[in-house]
Amino acid sequence: MTTIKIFILITLLIFSSLNLNANNFSKEASKEPVLVQKGDEKHWCPVCGMSLKIYYKTNHTSQLQNKTSRQYCSMRCLVMDKKEYGIDSKSIQVVDATTEMLIDAKSAYYVIGSKVKGTMSKVSKLAFAKEEDAKKHVQKYKGKIVSFDEALKSAQESLFSDIESIKNKKIKKLYPMGKRIFEKMCNKDIDVTNYIEINELKADIKNKELCKPLNEEKLQVLALYLWEVKRFGDLDNIEGKIHVTEDEKCPICGMFVYKYPKWAAQIFYADRHYSFDGAKDMMKYYYEHKEGISKILVTDYYSQKAIEARESYFVFGSDVYGPMGDELIPFEKLSDAKTFSMDHKGIKVLKFDEINALEVHKLDE
Repeated sequence: MTTIKIFILITLLIFSSLNLNANNFSKEASKEPVLVQKGDEKHWCPVCGMSLKIYYKTNHTSQLQNKTSRQYCSMRCLVMDKKEYGIDSKSIQVVDATTEMLIDAKSAYYVIGSKVKGTMSKVSKLAFAKEEDAKKHVQKYKGKIVSFDEALKSAQESLFSDIESIKNKKIKKLYPMGKRIFEKMCNKDIDVTNYIEINELKADIKNKELCKPLNEEKLQVLALYLWEVKRFGDLDNIEGKIHVTEDEKCPICGMFVYKYPKWAAQIFYADRHYSFDGAKDMMKYYYEHKEGISKILVTDYYSQKAIEARESYFVFGSDVYGPMGDELIPFEKLSDAKTFSMDHKGIKVLKFDEINALEVHKLDE
């Protein structure tokens, strides 16, 4: 055997050994995972819907500005939430890949770019409380040790390419598979627009038996199809609905409005308009910018059609929540508002001009 062949053989053995080690690394929790979210949906990531237990060793947690606890399968999903909601940076924690305990992300040693496959990203990011554990990981799986800020910057810079890469896979494989599962195994009357987050949808599919029993992989594929395809497809069939582009953010809370079409509202001026993720935030903006308004639209809760807010009725204090919690629920007809209020424990029904700023702000208390 020639020297060149021997060199090639040794190189191949080294790389195959590294790949084997990477494949042997499990991100799944080896014991009961620490979950900080509430409700049946706490087992899944609110951004992408993936199982927190299966991807536990790349989990991150945070608190939104309203103190709601969130838990993500990956740093990528943390970045998505940070971009949309705004996050209290001091609250961010990460799972120590060695001890599987939550630790302060700012003090963690991150290993990025190792042979271990990334979660929702091409580049893996694993955190450790101790530098020596991070070094052991690098010795076995390669990669480099960086700070939280450096790992976060890497995730932010690769966000677009990561989204596009995953999007292509979804379109070619996952969405068609999810559609087949839905058509063969699920109730056809699932109303996806009733849910604020994908993990809430998954919890109901599983716990309320909206479909025949599914393993986690099929449940995730189904949820993606329902959440990212059917939800918008059903609403697209509604004539006269509010139209929102993907780059429009609510000027009050900063959330992307297109993600919550069932709650969309808009205020129009002569030369511009603003979109909101609910009537509550729309009213907050209205009280501060009343001059020059030409049109105010809200989404009728039952018909999902755009209606003129100043001619509408709103239910206060119901048990139905919008993207930002307690919400004003709009209706074109007083009879619909009264029916909804009785069915959902509403406190009162008011016309647009009967609503005052103090009552709107009390909804956030």
